[in-house]
Amino acid sequence: MAAAALALYSVSLFLTFGVRIAVQWRRTGSTGVHGLTAGTPPLELLAGTLFLGALILGAVSPILVLLDALETIPALEGAAPHAIGAVLAAGGILLTFGAQLAMGNSWRIGVDPDEHLQLVTDGPFSLVRNPIYSAMLPTVFGLVLMVPTGLAIAAFLALLLALELQVRLVEEPYLLRTHGEEYASYASRVGRFVPGLGLLHGAR
Repeated sequence: MAAAALALYSVSLFLTFGVRIAVQWRRTGSTGVHGLTAGTPPLELLAGTLFLGALILGAVSPILVLLDALETIPALEGAAPHAIGAVLAAGGILLTFGAQLAMGNSWRIGVDPDEHLQLVTDGPFSLVRNPIYSAMLPTVFGLVLMVPTGLAIAAFLALLLALELQVRLVEEPYLLRTHGEEYASYASRVGRFVPGLGLLHGAR
């Protein structure tokens, strides 16, 4: 199962980073990636560091299991969790990539405070404000079920915290500053990660 999890993880990275960046470059001449630099604000730096850490831990976990250098958690092993995990991971990968494509030219990794991009509110963004992140979480949770290790669980928790910080403290303030009433109205109607939950009322 570790080999299957590693294969799915590799496909996920290939699609959501490699292919999506290539598509963005072809469409706009830009990668769409705003990397972490010395001038990155502290909260965004923390969120980015946690996100990168989650990616690394998620890759290392199945590799160590394949090398017999890390044991899985016996209580979480079993055919049913493995099957459910595979479905969640595979489905989450497709949903993540689909949501990335739905952003069109507005897709970015990170935030440039001087950039003014079109606010995307249709397609999957009519259901939740952050469908990419909403799909990433079941993907990583599925990988945890496939290869349940302490590192895999740490990767999931790091990703969850990274996304919460990035959305609440970095992206939402930026979108409110940039799009004002348009985003405030949208955020009051559409949930943050789950439909109907995380609405922003009275945000301006």
